[in-house]
Amino acid sequence: MAAQEDFAEFVPHAEFCAGLPAGRFRVVVDPKLARRFVSQRLLLMVVLMPVIGVGIALVLMGNTLPGALLVFGGVVLHRIVRWQAPRILVQMATQNPAVYEAVTQQGVMEVRRA
Repeated sequence: MAAQEDFAEFVPHAEFCAGLPAGRFRVVVDPKLARRFVSQRLLLMVVLMPVIGVGIALVLMGNTLPGALLVFGGVVLHRIVRWQAPRILVQMATQNPAVYEAVTQQGVMEVRRA
């Protein structure tokens, strides 16, 4: 029963934003769901696919170095965003009340009292 008392029933966005830096809340983020949510919210694939495609086209046209750099940059950016997705998600949740509501309701992020 003590584990149930650790969960905040409902924490308004303003209280969450004020209490998180003060250490009143502990945030638990599901990394797998966070990766999917952040990728969809930032339209990551919509942005990266043309960048990688242009890089491949440059390589095929003979501009090897610029094309390879675009492909490499696109792949690295994708990996970094997916690796940092939980941190990006918490930042997005503190900045936007709609994101905060969505991630708490979908179970991507849990807010616990510290």
